[in-house]
Amino acid sequence: MVNIFIALICGYLLGSIPAAYVAGRLRKGIDIRTVGSRNMGTLNVYYEVGLVEAILVLLIDVGKGIGAILLVRWLLGMPSLSPFDPITGITALAAVLGHAFPVFLKFRGGKGGATTLGILLFLMPKAIPFFTAIALIALIITHNLTFCYGIAFAIFPFVAWLIYRCEPLIFFSLGLPIFVGINYLPRFKEMHVKTTGDWHKIIKRHSIKERF
Repeated sequence: MVNIFIALICGYLLGSIPAAYVAGRLRKGIDIRTVGSRNMGTLNVYYEVGLVEAILVLLIDVGKGIGAILLVRWLLGMPSLSPFDPITGITALAAVLGHAFPVFLKFRGGKGGATTLGILLFLMPKAIPFFTAIALIALIITHNLTFCYGIAFAIFPFVAWLIYRCEPLIFFSLGLPIFVGINYLPRFKEMHVKTTGDWHKIIKRHSIKERF
């Protein structure tokens, strides 16, 4: 029980670090949750603040889940590169929830995409070439940054099944992206209205700088 509590606290607090919010405030004096897509994430920072800030936010958000897992494993005396286990799953989930509902911002955070990505790539490093290839192909075809990494999430359950052969990791790598996808539903509905229901426009862009 103590281990679970440690995992929840460490994961949630690290996940709550509001990198995108801080970048918006420091660079342009804005609340990133009130401009653009109103998402506290890398892509909204890219469009509304700048490329350099977006890269920094991405690195921090990707690293939050990884850092939480490594911290908990260190505190509990576990090897840093242990196989997937319940404590790791609880820590990772808490980090994503912390990003989505950060205690430092009255529980109004982001979608959790970058944090989820960092966690899954850390747990399944052999998925990196597959994820990268699918994301690049989708980006070349659609020029849609959100869609390209979103569709590439589908590779993780297959990697967990075919390469790692870990049943709990299969369900974990399926459930975490589904949670992120649910968080994106309001944004999809908004884009659906703006494009009068044209899903081709929603998915495909003329360039990566175009957004709705």
